[in-house]
Amino acid sequence: MPPRWPRQPDRADPAYRRLDDRMNFAVHVAAFLAINSGLWFFHNINHATWFWLVWLTGIWAVVLLIHLIYIAAIADYSSVKSNG
Repeated sequence: MPPRWPRQPDRADPAYRRLDDRMNFAVHVAAFLAINSGLWFFHNINHATWFWLVWLTGIWAVVLLIHLIYIAAIADYSSVKSNG
């Protein structure tokens, strides 16, 4: 059963923003794992010389690490005043 939010979702709600950012990060990690594992699988099966694959995996992993640092330490989830 999917998680349910107890109130109307609003990007101005700090708890909702925090959950949304973490779910977004989880989707990025899942895409990283699925795509990279598939590429490495075919790389190993075909004995290909894809020199760019190491660079792609490394750069993407660094971007994910930066994303994690941002949502865990830098992002400010304090209350936001609406312009309404």
